[in-house]
Amino acid sequence: MTSDVATGQQIELAISGMTCASCANRIERKLNKLDGVTATVNYATEKAKVTFPAELDPSTLVETVEAAGYSATLPQPEKPEPAEAEDPLKSLRQRLIGAIVLSIPVIAMAMVPALQFTYWQWISLALAGPVLVWAAWPFHRAAWQNLRHGAATMDTLISMGTLAAFAWSLYALLWGTAGVPGMTHPFQLTIERVSGAGNIYFEVAAGVTTFILAGRYFEARSKRRAGAALRALLELGAKDVTVLRDGREVRIPIDTLAVGDRFVVRPGEKIATDGVIEEGSSAVDASMLTGESVPVEVEPEDKVVGATVNAGGRLVVRATRIGADTQLAQMAKLVEDAQTRKADVQRLADRISGVFVPIVIALAVGTLAFWLGAGGSSAMAFGAAVAVLIIACPCALGLATPTALLVGTGRGAQLGILIKGPEVLESTRRIDTVVLDKTGTVTTGQMSLVDIHVADGVGDEEALRLAGALEKASEHPIAQAIARAAADKLGDLPAVEDFKNLEGLGVQGIVDGQVVIAGRTALLDSWSQKLPADLAAAKAGAEKDGNTAVAVGWDGAARAVFVVADTAKPTSAEAITKLRALGLKPVLLTGDNSAVAHSIAAQVGIDEVIAEVMPKDKVEVISKFQAQGRVVAMVGDGVNDAAALAQADLGLAMGTGTDVAIEASDLTLVRGDLLAAVDAIRLARRTLGTIKGNLFWAFAYNIAALPLAMAGLLNPMIAGAAMAFSSVFVVSNSLRLRRFR
Repeated sequence: MTSDVATGQQIELAISGMTCASCANRIERKLNKLDGVTATVNYATEKAKVTFPAELDPSTLVETVEAAGYSATLPQPEKPEPAEAEDPLKSLRQRLIGAIVLSIPVIAMAMVPALQFTYWQWISLALAGPVLVWAAWPFHRAAWQNLRHGAATMDTLISMGTLAAFAWSLYALLWGTAGVPGMTHPFQLTIERVSGAGNIYFEVAAGVTTFILAGRYFEARSKRRAGAALRALLELGAKDVTVLRDGREVRIPIDTLAVGDRFVVRPGEKIATDGVIEEGSSAVDASMLTGESVPVEVEPEDKVVGATVNAGGRLVVRATRIGADTQLAQMAKLVEDAQTRKADVQRLADRISGVFVPIVIALAVGTLAFWLGAGGSSAMAFGAAVAVLIIACPCALGLATPTALLVGTGRGAQLGILIKGPEVLESTRRIDTVVLDKTGTVTTGQMSLVDIHVADGVGDEEALRLAGALEKASEHPIAQAIARAAADKLGDLPAVEDFKNLEGLGVQGIVDGQVVIAGRTALLDSWSQKLPADLAAAKAGAEKDGNTAVAVGWDGAARAVFVVADTAKPTSAEAITKLRALGLKPVLLTGDNSAVAHSIAAQVGIDEVIAEVMPKDKVEVISKFQAQGRVVAMVGDGVNDAAALAQADLGLAMGTGTDVAIEASDLTLVRGDLLAAVDAIRLARRTLGTIKGNLFWAFAYNIAALPLAMAGLLNPMIAGAAMAFSSVFVVSNSLRLRRFR
């Protein structure tokens, strides 16, 4: 997904070692300091998109990233992934499980005096040691890298706080009074100046590590999905293809297909790559790529697109574009570009940490210097300084986002809403425009019989029985819509004899001893069955509205016109009303023709309609809205919507749609119902409010307790109880989301 490095000026670097959004900002600043370089670093996808002058060696970019304390690699030729690739979350998951198992007894012994048996403090040391050294290693490593480059992040605070807590506890055990047999931490809620030589804080070192690791694990799990959209897009294509070689059909892998090769596409197969039809005619279902609900009739000299499905006859196609040049590959590029351009919403905790972390470190150093200068004992001065770091250690902060996110996403799953990550939630609060795809989103995405017009003297049921029986033998989606309606209303249909599929025209056969024909008027004309004036007018009216009209004749005359269309979902109009109530302006955006789009929009109450747009144009429409200052949500379900879903400030995919659309979106609506979009936006906004409330109380607890710690008045049990209460409050506040209706 890069231009040629030698001749172009754009490249994509894979970045590793980032632990928070501020890391991405630091790399971006370093790269942008190079002459002529413009860089965008995406923390979620772990990639840097860099535009640079042709005379600059790309290895300089890698060296710049490494100088900032991170790793970067130049683009590599794509290699097939091994069947069982190692789970990148494995190490993090192992550390988390180990930390949980070891930390629970440490925290329990520290908080419950009844569990403080003889030598309990030494057992705490043995259990907390591996948590601090092994489980917390990613935090220490990141803090060291930041320190080498004069920066501080939340990792710095976590590392310093846990190391300080552990180091002081070790001092109290070995040189203070905490190591004597039978020592206990009485549960006293009093404020008094203490030396700290008898207090241990192993539960802080172990507990903070565990809580923060849990948050990192759930964050990493959602980040891992970022690249899945591209994999899903490329997997849509055919895996192998039947080519014609010396008059024989030979099956070969798609990778070995060359431009100019002639290949065969049988009914029901995917078209292997972009090309031009040389032999045969058929209907091609391109809805996955174009959003067009009606299959397109194709014949020799027509162009076809790879990954679309041949719904009718046998085709011979000459390949015109392969690999990265195909429309499918270009759409994958569109998705990736949109994901890279998407504004990287930093987590609130990271934003505040940029100021909070340096202040806390300064306060701890200042506290130590003050008490030493004021004549206090070194144990008391160091104890107060350590208390500042411990009380500021973000225990509840580590829970604030993950717990609200877990409860919110869990409740969402029960309601058929899948939320991808915390950055999604901020987008829901700001959106003012919701752009809706038509096919499969506002409409059912399936052709249905909407009207029957019959000639004088002909009954609706007679026409439906004969046409339904004939069309049942055809695989065409329009024929299936008529057959389905007939079966639903009449039950069993008579058998058809001597059935023929006349490609591009329609079908014919014998039903109940009568020759029945259905399809285009040209087919009926060839049987000298002209449409009467009233049926011709009905057909013209249906086509003016963008619907499909099928003429049917039997017993020597044209006797009926069936109107087939993609209909609006029953809940769509109600959903549009509720979206307006949320302060959103609905816009219908579709690849379908203008008449169909305006007809559907009128049915559901949408005023603004943009029709007949290609997938790349959908991205441009979203970008245009954003340039006007609008914050845009996009709801869609097809491959053709994937890039637009990624470009939008908030992407909502119908779960009934394609995997590509689902992976490119921020929210997935499993129910396939537009009302779920309303619930999704409401739930996401509520979850964001909960996260903000959690972060406020987590920081408020830190800020309120800091003066006590600096004054040397922080009793360790008060610190432990306050920290526990802060965490319990955050969890309880998050659990309120389970009551969301």
